[in-house]
Formats: sequence, C-alpha cells, structure tokens
Amino acid sequence: MNILFFLTPKDEVNYIYDTDTLRQVIEKMDAHRFSSVPIINEATGYYCGTLTEGDLLREIKEHYDLSLKRAEDIPISKVPRLRDYLPVRADSDIEDLLSAATSQNFVPVTDDSGAFIGIVTRKDLMQFLAKRYHQTEADFNPQTGKRSTAAVKTLSYAGMQSH
Repeated sequence: MNILFFLTPKDEVNYIYDTDTLRQVIEKMDAHRFSSVPIINEATGYYCGTLTEGDLLREIKEHYDLSLKRAEDIPISKVPRLRDYLPVRADSDIEDLLSAATSQNFVPVTDDSGAFIGIVTRKDLMQFLAKRYHQTEADFNPQTGKRSTAAVKTLSYAGMQSH
C-alpha cells in the first residue's frame, strides 16, 4: 500500500519555519492547541525536525525571564530539541510508516530530495486500521472459523496478516 494514501499535504499542515521567533511559535502553538509541530527550512523547504511544548518549556525555564516582547528577539532555531520525529520518504514501505507512528503523534513525509511534503497522523492510521478490522470482523463466519475471501484480501491490503 502506498503511504501517500494517508498523507495530509503540506498546504494543509500547520508547521513553523526555522526562521520564526519564539514568540511566533508560542502564539501559533497556543492558537492551534498543538503539542508538537514540524520545523521546515524556509529557504529550501526541507524538514528540519520537530518542536514540542516540552522543548519550549525547558528552554524558557533554563534560559529566560521571558515576556512575549522579549520572545520576539529569540530565533526558534536556538531552542534545543529533545528529539525529532523521524521522517519517512514518500516511497517508503507501509511497515516503515507504521514503525515510526508507534512513537510519534505524526510522521513527517519527505520527497526523494528531502523536501517536506506533508504528514501522516497516527490518528488517521488508527482509524484506517480500525475500519479495516471491523470490515473483516463482519465477514467472519464463526461456524467455519474462516473469513471470506474479500476479508482476507482486505487484511492483506491493510498490511496486516490474516489469521
């Protein structure tokens, strides 16, 4: 299965640029209620990493007696990140996508040159898999203990193994 099936394209994703200020990022994350956002290089469009609320809180606590006015002078690129969300390439296997999604709220997706093209959310993956699971459960015959041929194909299509 192609991972682009799950892609939320860049123009629909809220992200920040590596040139944004701390104030811009705080206001954006607060306005949209984000706990993490992708960071994109403004000049190249490449994925740089992920900024989390925890990264912001640690930096503010350790280095700043902060007002929003002062936050205008602090480039977000100066805020250390604890860990970045691992991106996958658009041509990656579904297994790579699922593996990354197990420990991340979203998975950044890049093209073959490294440019950010969008994200896949863990929520979208879980909803897809739950829908496929419920479809196959409806095709299960408890008398024979087998699924219909359509159910087996659906499970294989979703990247899961049939039982």
